[in-house]
Amino acid sequence: MNRKAKRFGLGTLLLLGLLAAWIHMADKNYVYKALVYNFADIDDNIIFDQREIDAPATPQPWPLARMYNRIQLPQELEQLHQELESVAFLVVKDDSILYEQYWDGYSDESLSNSFSMAKSIVSMLIGVAIKEGKIQSVEQPVADFLPEFKEGDKAKIKIKHLLWMSSGLNWDESYSNPLSMTTEAYYGSNLKEIIDRLEALEEPGQKWIYKSGDTQVLAFVLQKATGKSLSKYAEEKLWKPLGAAQDAEWSIDQPDGVEKAYCCFFSNARDFARLGKLYLHNGVWDGDTIVPSAYVQASLTPNGLTKASDGEKVDFYGYQWWLMPDYKGPNIFYARGILGQYIVVMPEKNIVIVRLGKQRGERLGEHPSEVMAMIDAVNEMVE
Repeated sequence: MNRKAKRFGLGTLLLLGLLAAWIHMADKNYVYKALVYNFADIDDNIIFDQREIDAPATPQPWPLARMYNRIQLPQELEQLHQELESVAFLVVKDDSILYEQYWDGYSDESLSNSFSMAKSIVSMLIGVAIKEGKIQSVEQPVADFLPEFKEGDKAKIKIKHLLWMSSGLNWDESYSNPLSMTTEAYYGSNLKEIIDRLEALEEPGQKWIYKSGDTQVLAFVLQKATGKSLSKYAEEKLWKPLGAAQDAEWSIDQPDGVEKAYCCFFSNARDFARLGKLYLHNGVWDGDTIVPSAYVQASLTPNGLTKASDGEKVDFYGYQWWLMPDYKGPNIFYARGILGQYIVVMPEKNIVIVRLGKQRGERLGEHPSEVMAMIDAVNEMVE
């Protein structure tokens, strides 16, 4: 080995050593896990600690439509499923399963990561807590539950500001940056410490900026308000009343820790569809009000704020639900995850669509192109 090569090798080792020392001193050891796994995956329940959400002893089976799986999937959508590596596609029409298909060894019992669809679940649970009187209303200050929000500008933040993604907190939303707060929250082991570091940089309730941290704060509010873990509350108030067929899981930051509320609820297409059906029917399930209808309607109303990025008016986001009020049918709304996880509700047609998979397509404005493709295809299927 020549002298130049030796110097290069020693320099590289020194640089790596300094980097490792900095990672350790900065308490960023989660970076190693982030580098090993590279990017979030739909099967990440095998690399994280999980808290189980039990299904009821007697689940409610989905009825099958008269034309169950007898309707041809449009060729364009079939091709899109292949390109984006779908693992599940489900269509519920008039509260019965009309169509379902699975790929790559997945089935109606396979667990798959919700990613940010979990945000919509957290929003549902806020509505439940309001119904039970554990939270007064969306106007209640976060400081009533979390002492660290009593000081300075953070004291101005209300629950509705978190639901609207308008807290003004300095959360760094990036999965690709190994040093971002989102990456630390995903691969790290202390969500409380991350939330405690947040600072209020802007007036709440003014600008919309998508931030997973806002959902995580909501989870801490729920935990304080109910005295229960997020998983236990979801089990008692959603999973069991909705008659889920399979146990679900929610990733936690460490053994006996707290849920990664902004993501990482693991279930299957059929049980995810129950959440869509609940909101399709304004929070009512088999005659019982699970989420107050007024809260559901507020959840599905555009917040009317301005986007921080360009100042445009927000007509596409409510209480942690994405809205498509004018796309080929009034008041379409959906939950979505980063790798193309969707629960799409089409109220005019009484339809719920669930898609789970490994990739997402390009975005057209605020909405992923495949969401519109699925809506178009399902409209063609049921005509």
